[in-house]
Amino acid sequence: MSGVEWIVEAHGCSPGGLRDLAVLRTLFAALIDDLGLHTVGEILWHRFPNTGGITGLALLSESHLTCHTFPEHGAICLNLFCCRPRPRWDFETRLREYLGAEDVRVRGVARDYIPVEIGV
Repeated sequence: MSGVEWIVEAHGCSPGGLRDLAVLRTLFAALIDDLGLHTVGEILWHRFPNTGGITGLALLSESHLTCHTFPEHGAICLNLFCCRPRPRWDFETRLREYLGAEDVRVRGVARDYIPVEIGV
């Protein structure tokens, strides 16, 4: 396994967009399609009653994509883990496009598996 995990935090987002399931579904679809990823089953969504925040989870054959929105803070957190190398998605431009994000921070973490022999 030689993959990458992207940890994304965006602030200054539209609270309405962060509460809009259609917007988040479109965001997930674009990300999954652009990177050639494959969902396993239905994408799960949960809307929190008080804040209207939404959590999404897409199980992928390549690993997973998740989001947590915080409309009360104008923020979204995304996590995309791919167990095989993928090109970096333009999170900054796309989150500005979909959610009006003013500040997007992306961290990429290499996830390399090196087998270790454990002594007996």
